[in-house]
Amino acid sequence: MNLELRVWRQKSARSGGQFVTYQAKDISPDMSFLEMLDVVNEGLIKKGEEQIAFDHDCREGICGMCSLVINGKPHGPLQTTTCQLHMRSFSDGETITIEPWRAAPFPVLRDLVVDRGAFDRIIQSGGYVSVSTGGAPDGNAIPVAKDDADKAFDAATCIGCGACVAACKNASAMLFVAAKVSHLSLLPQGKVEENRRVLNMVAKMDEEGFGNCTNTGSCEAACPKGISLDNIARMNRLYLKAVVSSKVG
Repeated sequence: MNLELRVWRQKSARSGGQFVTYQAKDISPDMSFLEMLDVVNEGLIKKGEEQIAFDHDCREGICGMCSLVINGKPHGPLQTTTCQLHMRSFSDGETITIEPWRAAPFPVLRDLVVDRGAFDRIIQSGGYVSVSTGGAPDGNAIPVAKDDADKAFDAATCIGCGACVAACKNASAMLFVAAKVSHLSLLPQGKVEENRRVLNMVAKMDEEGFGNCTNTGSCEAACPKGISLDNIARMNRLYLKAVVSSKVG
C-alpha cells in the first residue's frame, strides 16, 4: 500500500502548528497504524529530518496512550484503540489526516502528543477508596448482586484514553468521570465515600475546563471499550443525591 499522510506538526505547546504531508510507501495491510508511523519515522531519520512525535506504550489496547484523531475520528474509523487499528482499514492511495486530541484541557505538547494530566488530577480528587478494606476477602465473603458486579466491571474497563473528550463537541469528560464514579459506587467498598467522591470529582472536572454533556452520544460511539452512557445517568443521580445530602447535613 502507498498512502499520503497529512500530519499535524507542532514543535512545542507554545508554538504554532501546521499540517505537513508525508508519503508512506510499501505499507503492509497487516501493519498496525502505529507500526506504519514507525516506518515513516525510520524514513525521516534516514533523511536527517525530525521524526513525528506520538504517544504509545503497551500497543495492546490496554493503556490508552495511542491518542490520535484519524480522518476526523478519535482512534480512527473503527471503535478500537489506534494501536489495534490495522492498515487494511484503509485503501491503497488514500490520504489520511492525523491530528492530536483537540480539547483545551488536553494541550498539545508536541506534534501528536497531548498532556492528559487533567484526567490524573480528576482521579486524585476522589477516584479511589481510602477507607480500610482489610485483607483480600474470599470471593463469597461480601455479597454483591450479579447485576451490580457486571455494571461495575464494565465501567472499570475505561482506560482513560480521552477519546470521549476528543469526540465531544463540548470537550466533555462526563463519560470518563462517570465510569470512574460508577465502578466504585456500585461496590460495597466504594459506597462509604460515595457522596464525597462524586462531589469532588465533578468539581475537579469543571475546574479543569471540560465542557458539559448534551447527550449526543458521540463519546460512547468513540469509546474503544464501549463505556455506556448509562454511567452518566447514574453519576447525575449520585451527584444530585450528594448535593441534597450536603445541604441537609
